[in-house]
Amino acid sequence: MSTEKKLLYEDLTYKIRGALYEIHKALGPVHKETVYHNAIAIELKHLKIPFKTEKVLKVTYRGETVGIYKPDFIIDDKVILEIKAVPAIAKTMLDQIYYYVRGSKYRLVLLANFGARRLEIKRKIYG
Repeated sequence: MSTEKKLLYEDLTYKIRGALYEIHKALGPVHKETVYHNAIAIELKHLKIPFKTEKVLKVTYRGETVGIYKPDFIIDDKVILEIKAVPAIAKTMLDQIYYYVRGSKYRLVLLANFGARRLEIKRKIYG
């Protein structure tokens, strides 16, 4: 029996990461987010991984809805995937995601940046 700690949704995130690397390898870092968004949808369908795109999540304050958040993808009803196409991931981007999902049922967020020369993927667990 292994004493190593398993990653949350390890198999699923392995497949997601593989898909993201394939897309970055094929398309490079020069496109707008919508191009990568469309490519990810195609790749997830190809891999038969269920997903929803831009599902509305409520942002609440003191139990009342004060806004909404639409993540780029919710994959297999487990993982939120946010995509960017910027030179580098800023700390504020990670902070923003934290505040969006902290009141939701989702615990794992992947933030993928296609805008850098090398694909950047940040993995954040909440809750």
